[in-house]
Amino acid sequence: MTLAELHSAAVGDTLSAALGLSIDFLVYNVYGFTCYALFNTAFYFNKSIGDEYSRRNDGHQNLVRFNDLFFSYHALALSIITFAQSFYYKRAATQRASRTARGFFYGTLAMLVLSVFSSIYNAVYLLSFIKLGCSMIKYIPQAWLNWQRKSTAGWSIHNILLDFTGGMLSFAQLVLDAARSGNVAEALGNPVKFGMGLASVGFDVLFVVQHYILYTDRYDCRDIEAQDTLGYGSTDSSD
Repeated sequence: MTLAELHSAAVGDTLSAALGLSIDFLVYNVYGFTCYALFNTAFYFNKSIGDEYSRRNDGHQNLVRFNDLFFSYHALALSIITFAQSFYYKRAATQRASRTARGFFYGTLAMLVLSVFSSIYNAVYLLSFIKLGCSMIKYIPQAWLNWQRKSTAGWSIHNILLDFTGGMLSFAQLVLDAARSGNVAEALGNPVKFGMGLASVGFDVLFVVQHYILYTDRYDCRDIEAQDTLGYGSTDSSD
């Protein structure tokens, strides 16, 4: 899945334009992977949090591995690069984060601050569910944008194909880890990882249908100045 983020950043650099890319998608990506990186860091390095997880889950160990830690930071770095490209390269005047994305960010951030007063463990676990929420909704603005434009130009299908592969491999790792521990229920012990894989695979199938079946016309997004009137970053036209 980190290859998908790398390819997305490379596409932005090659086109020198952010037309066709949802700003909401970029916001959810950066925010989500920040939460995921912090969650993995806490579970991988903090023994007290690991012990608390075992206490609450009948003595089972958490399933955060080094590859999860590496993936989260690598994906975060590439997401930040892609997000920065949206400011540097050409984009539509209306291409900005929607009220929905801003509301999600500030609302969950407030919940996170309040959860710290409950316990650090609860705050860390909330990070995983914020990431899960980002994964569940971040693809919606891009799917909506593709539908608005009746095109997938300016956006990489290879990113989706790589993401689909990563999602399937993520499921496979969870199953293998659970089988090795002898407790199949542990496949659900890392809900963010399970949810990320499920959301990715589902939306990837939708994007493949959009790209290869529904919107097969291809054109250079650098030549579509007239489409600047569309709300590229928003899923709501009121903003």
